Amino acid sequence: MATDRGHFNTRIGFILAAAGSAVGLGNIWKFPFEVGEGGGAAFVVIYLAFCFLLCFPVMVSEIAIGRKTNLNPVGAFKKLGHKNWAVIGFMGVLAGVLILSFYNVVAGWAFGYFLEMIQGNFGIGEEFGTFITDWQKIGLYGLVFMAITAFIVSRGIHDGIERAATILMPTLFLMIIGLIIYAMTLDGASVGIKYYLVPDFSEITGEVVYSALGQAFFSLSLGMGALITYGSYVSKKQDIVKSAALITLTDVSIAFLAGLMIFPFVAYLTQGTMEGVDGGAGLIFATLPGVFESFGPNLGVVVGALFFLLLCFAALTSTVSLLEVPVSYLVDEKKIKRPVAVWGMAALIFIIGIPSLLGNGSVDSLTQFVQMNKNAEWQYVTFMDFVEAIASDTFLPLGGALISFFVAYVWKKHNLNAEIAIGREGGSQWVAKYIDFAITFFCPVILGLITVVTILDRFFGIVLIG
Repeated sequence: MATDRGHFNTRIGFILAAAGSAVGLGNIWKFPFEVGEGGGAAFVVIYLAFCFLLCFPVMVSEIAIGRKTNLNPVGAFKKLGHKNWAVIGFMGVLAGVLILSFYNVVAGWAFGYFLEMIQGNFGIGEEFGTFITDWQKIGLYGLVFMAITAFIVSRGIHDGIERAATILMPTLFLMIIGLIIYAMTLDGASVGIKYYLVPDFSEITGEVVYSALGQAFFSLSLGMGALITYGSYVSKKQDIVKSAALITLTDVSIAFLAGLMIFPFVAYLTQGTMEGVDGGAGLIFATLPGVFESFGPNLGVVVGALFFLLLCFAALTSTVSLLEVPVSYLVDEKKIKRPVAVWGMAALIFIIGIPSLLGNGSVDSLTQFVQMNKNAEWQYVTFMDFVEAIASDTFLPLGGALISFFVAYVWKKHNLNAEIAIGREGGSQWVAKYIDFAITFFCPVILGLITVVTILDRFFGIVLIG
């Protein structure tokens, strides 16, 4: 029973925890720049459309499977009577393990920068390349971050994950709002906002649409069993459709607000020259500390520390859900007690992440690990990039496509509809009809194509969308 495994006590607790799973470091640095490069508001419209037209039906399906079975991603497919399809669950568990293994390294960067900002070491930005090669220091920061994650997960669903989410998510939101308010007072802020929000439809290409679709799916943590896992702790009294809509809105809102925070900082830095601005880790870790330094020694410490604490919180909401996926598998399938499963799995994942830790300049063979097509160029990539390409870029859309196909053609839509109907009073029928249509045709086809395009692009250099 669900009560034996733990459960979310409140609807808002589940929504915040599931939204926290989706909200991560990518929301803070990746989304804003994809928006900027994709024509501003035009990209936002495309992104929002994909979130609700493509991702929302998959999210509803994952939560429904979890609540129906009260089990982890592997056990869920078995309990539904389709043992052969449990491979989707295994793939999800593996994806969670691999993603957390390198995600924890990046979280260690954020935690390290938070500590540096507190000390007023703004020069750390100029030493970013050296900073990430210091594997002992980054390893220690990552170990601390993994321990915090494990502590939260070891406390269980209500006392650990739900309680942490109800603290972390509102705090995350308030920190973003506070930074936005301050950023709006900077010189050139209006230029950054214009760059971010005023649409330029001439920038819309097939590549931009593909990027928007990929960002929408990946940002919501779909296809890896996290929402099947969280769904298994949800009460039958909850309306799955409304909860999924609120989770999507929360994630989208934080991603959008991140842009309102980042671009005024960038415009201030560039004195209003936005052409050729590059995002990602380079901007966050190498450039922004210099911006904070220009605010003065006191205000710079406050704003800089707050920003990197924000990154830590965003990372923590994701690492908690990533760890819960394999932990739930061990608790349900192997009957291992939660504390043992949590700390054992956390230790194993930390060890698996050591090559990613060493592959940022410490060990040459891991820094130039293998050749892949990246940024339209066949080049050597790090071990971390390679694992990300397999786990995030390949396993997640493939998992989403297979889950959609399973729900529509194996488990059957009438079973999905029956589970959705539980706890749903007076819901619109057109929403249920659209979910049926999307799961049957739209989701498996589009997500299947994303998987094929990504594999051909990254691993074989065959670019189908330019």
